[in-house]
Amino acid sequence: MDPALTKKSLERSVLLVILFAVFCEISSSVTHYSIPEEMKEGSVVANLATDLGLDVKTLTKRKMRLDIITNKKYLDVNKETGELYIVEKIDREHICYTKSSCYLKLEITLENPLRIFNIELEVLDMNDNAPQFRRDAIHLDISEATPKGERFSLSNAVDQDVGTNSLKTYHLSESEYFNIEVQTGRDGSKFADLILKKTLDRERQALHNLILTAVDGGTPARSGTVSIVVHVLDTNDNAPAFDKAAYNVHVMENSPIGSVIIHLNATDLDEGSNSDISYSYSLYTSEKTQETFNLNPTTGEITVKGMLNYEDFRIYDMEVIATDKGANSLSGQCTIKILVDDMNDNHPEISIKSFQSPVSENIELNTVIAVVSVSDKDSGDNGQVDLHIPENMPFKLRESSDNYYELVVSEPLDREKVPEYEITFTVTDRGSPPLSDNETMTLELLDVNDNVPQFSQSFYTIRVMENNAPSSLLSSLTAFDPDLHENQYLVYFIIEKEIANTSMSMLFSINPENGNLYALKTFDYEIEKEFLFHIEARDSGSPPLSSNVTVHIIVVDQNDNAPVIVSPWRAHGSVVEEKIPRSTDKGSLVAKVIALDTDSVHNSRITYQFLQVTDASLFSLDQYNGEIRTMRMFSYKDSRHHRLVVVAKDNGEPALSATVTIKLLTVETDVKAYSDMTEMPLEYDIFSDINLYLVIGLASVSFLLLITILVTIVLKCQKPKPSKSAPPSRNSVISERNSTIADSTLVSNDAYWYSLFLAETRKGKLVVRQPVPKGSRYIVSSIPRGTGLSETSDSAASTLQVGIS
Repeated sequence: MDPALTKKSLERSVLLVILFAVFCEISSSVTHYSIPEEMKEGSVVANLATDLGLDVKTLTKRKMRLDIITNKKYLDVNKETGELYIVEKIDREHICYTKSSCYLKLEITLENPLRIFNIELEVLDMNDNAPQFRRDAIHLDISEATPKGERFSLSNAVDQDVGTNSLKTYHLSESEYFNIEVQTGRDGSKFADLILKKTLDRERQALHNLILTAVDGGTPARSGTVSIVVHVLDTNDNAPAFDKAAYNVHVMENSPIGSVIIHLNATDLDEGSNSDISYSYSLYTSEKTQETFNLNPTTGEITVKGMLNYEDFRIYDMEVIATDKGANSLSGQCTIKILVDDMNDNHPEISIKSFQSPVSENIELNTVIAVVSVSDKDSGDNGQVDLHIPENMPFKLRESSDNYYELVVSEPLDREKVPEYEITFTVTDRGSPPLSDNETMTLELLDVNDNVPQFSQSFYTIRVMENNAPSSLLSSLTAFDPDLHENQYLVYFIIEKEIANTSMSMLFSINPENGNLYALKTFDYEIEKEFLFHIEARDSGSPPLSSNVTVHIIVVDQNDNAPVIVSPWRAHGSVVEEKIPRSTDKGSLVAKVIALDTDSVHNSRITYQFLQVTDASLFSLDQYNGEIRTMRMFSYKDSRHHRLVVVAKDNGEPALSATVTIKLLTVETDVKAYSDMTEMPLEYDIFSDINLYLVIGLASVSFLLLITILVTIVLKCQKPKPSKSAPPSRNSVISERNSTIADSTLVSNDAYWYSLFLAETRKGKLVVRQPVPKGSRYIVSSIPRGTGLSETSDSAASTLQVGIS
């Protein structure tokens, strides 16, 4: 193998390795792409996930976003595929004007962890613009004395394309007197000078019409034309001349409108009107320059006309033509370069790239809360910026890269002391005087579940009227939790407890959201008088916290039971027939009405009164005990038949009542005076069966009471339920009189009522109260000793028969 060839191949390999290393180093910091302008919307530029080595599945979770620096959003990223695609057509001439190269700088930001990728997208030019002249026609006045070879500046064409697609050359229509010379300006622009190649003769041809064609270098080539009209003038052989051919001028940005930039001076050796000079911009001067600066056509003074901004345009080039006023005017020209000097007129800018809010109050130290970037459009010290936050905050700034800062937690956070922070980022440049800007962000702290729910009361007593409607609202038991969000969302429920084999959830329900307590059934005071249970409020934190409260439900009695007349006994209907001797003394007991009411003590208080009486002067009725007595002795004028209607009313609202009709028949009987017998004492055996039952009942109640006390001590927190059994037994014996009564029987289904009454007799009255097991039915019978009046029955007592079914 040729040694020279081997050496050359080795050098080429080394060069490729060096170039590859340099390329890798560059691509590691900035990713480059190139696309032609005018790509269709939706066109894919590249797959960033593949090029940047990212997992497509995590792009959405990591909140991938695209920022285009200083430009509108022409592109975007598909977070599902990682593809960079076109959102809006890109017009290179619009975004880069006349720059030879056009780049869009992009930033790809991902979080968790935070990564920022810089992308440089080059927009390649397409030949989509034809060269254009600023005017439709160019008029030139040329003196006939103009020597051969004279040049005349023509309006140059403008092609917004760049590179090979930009303006390449000019062509002039065929002419005997003129040709053109294409020149290249300092900025690469092409312009043509019209050259006189043969002396003009106004008398032979006073007007020359030419066509100037501008052609670009694209494929296929595009062109534009303009008409050149040359007027041949009479002789004026001296053109104005400037002191210099070129001027360089410095001006401070933001100079006031009307500020003088330069005073131009051109001279003309001619005399008279041929030496009067006027100044104007040449066609080479851009419209932007003409809009920014004003040229006085008489004095040649150039002043500021528009706003000067160093960040927009730093150099203005212009060409000024001085033209005399001779019959055949001549002109001279000079170029002026105006350099704009920077001043500190741009405030620094803050951009919040990432900000996490809210965060938990137990967040770890040195955790990144926010990422902030700062920038300043000024240059030099005016563009150098510093970022800081207020002191006495549990945060600090940490610089991560050029003009990028991280806000990290420097001290422990406590939501109970400070629930949120207003963090103000302030950026200041180093200009004189310095300018600054700020951005305020609110950081909210998330609470941890460290507070238990609290009820407004430790014990609730709720009264409910018996016969309530099912599902009726009893009360609203609400608790408060000072925690936030799910830690304060409370759920209410009843702590299960059974009473008489019935669960509390069968009797009551509570709305788990608002704590409204409802009754699920209709309560009967005569069966259930009170309930005691617990309500628990539990928050939704993790782990959940709870507290409970005791609820005491008291059933309030309602007058829903009418009195029941149990004596005198009515075998058929409501009429009772009695016989009394006409010799009955004044004050003698005729009959006794007894009624029972199963309501509470207040509602069951019975009063008696006559509803109808045959002779009001003959009988009296005790409103409290129902005794009917004679107010005087019977006379021969009194009727033998008497009708008494007695009503028994309870004490409720509204009052309920029952009536009984007693028909009395007076008979002639040869017996002792009834009034005498009323004074005879009642004899009874203290050791009768009834008393034995009473002793057994008292012993049973005492035993149950002892058991209840022991259970209460064991349960401690449990409040004993009111006993369902009747009060202790007792008996009472009231004076006995001779009388005869019919059998009477009372049947009651009420499990709470335990009272048992024996109807009185005119001979005597015995009342026995005895407890009976719940759920039993009582059959009470009063059996008379005899049906007639007898002197020998003074000591005989009534017999009581009790049947329990």
